[in-house]
Amino acid sequence: MHAVRDLRVLLRLRDFRSLLAARLLSQAADGVFQVALAAFVVFSPEKQTSPAAIASAMAILLLPYSLLGPFTGVLLDRWRRRQVLLYGNLLRSLLALVTATLIVGKVADWLFYASALAVTAVNRFVLAGLSAALPRVVDGGPRLVMANSLAPTAGTLAATAGGGLAFAVRLAGPHVDTFVVLLAAALYFCSALTALRMTPQLLGPDPAGLQPQLREALLSTVRGLVEGLRHLAERRTPARALTAMTVIRFCYGALTVSVLMLCRYSWADTEAEGLALLGITVLVSGAGFFMAAVVTPWAVARFTAFGWIACCAALGTVLVPALGLFFEPGPMLAAAFVLGLGTQGTKISTDTVVQSSVDDAFRGRIFALYDVLFNVAFVGAAAVAALMLPPDGRSTALLLTVTALYAAVAAALVRFRRS
Repeated sequence: MHAVRDLRVLLRLRDFRSLLAARLLSQAADGVFQVALAAFVVFSPEKQTSPAAIASAMAILLLPYSLLGPFTGVLLDRWRRRQVLLYGNLLRSLLALVTATLIVGKVADWLFYASALAVTAVNRFVLAGLSAALPRVVDGGPRLVMANSLAPTAGTLAATAGGGLAFAVRLAGPHVDTFVVLLAAALYFCSALTALRMTPQLLGPDPAGLQPQLREALLSTVRGLVEGLRHLAERRTPARALTAMTVIRFCYGALTVSVLMLCRYSWADTEAEGLALLGITVLVSGAGFFMAAVVTPWAVARFTAFGWIACCAALGTVLVPALGLFFEPGPMLAAAFVLGLGTQGTKISTDTVVQSSVDDAFRGRIFALYDVLFNVAFVGAAAVAALMLPPDGRSTALLLTVTALYAAVAAALVRFRRS
């Protein structure tokens, strides 16, 4: 009952609704754009995809700007976050239009990847800004936990819905990638318009903490990064939460590459059938994300944030070998649901721990570091999967490695709670 009451209170807050709407539209566009890229890179009939090719694509799209992520955090602690949401989404809309043009022109792959990389680069600012801004529209305590359950999970569900819509459009024919990217551009533009409902000062940071000159802010980037790392090092609680989230994200990334290869080569006879199976898997995993939003507030109250993360890791320890080793669609779909629940439950808990245990002046930098860890873990998982996966995606060794990592996280957090 308390959770329902807090949820009703949150949805009565106009500024929270505006921030949530901007998140939903932005992440729905992300889902559309990411599926368009996956379909173009992995499921195009003229391309022979391998785990190494998938890993390379992920590295090209994520790694360079993930390594530069802390610099975005320093700027987020100086720029008005509402303006970041507005201009960031406008820029992504324009860049998505450029990407669609390149698909039509059938240019060299490197030019296409460069355009997609630019969209991903701006995404680093927008997602970190959304997380850093949330405490500015919601009071602390249980309502912040509820907000962290609702907002990021709703965003993930919006991305899933956007991906599902992109899948549906993509199944209409093999040459509709351009229209899917144009749909993403339209959603980015709508998200930018939604940001206009909030005042420029609303989302912080506080004016007293802003440096007036952009040049001065850029020159202080390195110093600000060191200060953010020192701030995190002084707080073991968020550091441990981020470490656990990084390992669990690595596991999720490795399993994602495995499922991609299984859908492409083992579970379907044609590219269209493989894409449809991948779409079903994404929807089932999205249902797990939704269940995490329902369960996590109760679970955090019952077990604490770290206790719930340990439970999520324990679920992975048990279910990955029990279901994944069949290498069949049915058991894998069941695993996708439960691991979606566990991964999103871990993220909700980690978001809450970080937001409640770091100072507001450092939140942008810490969440930018969080974003770096999130993406580097995924790229690293893709690289490891490329080394371990055969062309058909069936690797017992990979599944057992993931199981061991889940078990290590669960054991470490249990020890931490006892201490």
